[in-house]
Amino acid sequence: MDDQTQLELEAATFRRLVAHLQSRTDVQNIDLMNLSGFCRNCLSKWYVAEAASRELTVSIDDAREQVYGMPYADWKAAHQREATPEQKAEYDRKNGTAP
Repeated sequence: MDDQTQLELEAATFRRLVAHLQSRTDVQNIDLMNLSGFCRNCLSKWYVAEAASRELTVSIDDAREQVYGMPYADWKAAHQREATPEQKAEYDRKNGTAP
């Protein structure tokens, strides 16, 4: 496979992942973090970091809008629920922040 084809496949895969996450608003970020170690916010931060590595400026708000499909504040208001004590404890346990 040539480099351009690989790049196109990787880009298409990223777009498909983002579209999937946008369609699964029932899946909370803390669930993603607890199961996979990354969430929509991580993808947004990676997007900003990759832009910066190419000397491009992308704000975290713009990156989040790319990942969430809408302004982050709108997504939070429409879809984010308060994490349960169990979800928070699992997050703390997996991230070494448990007391």
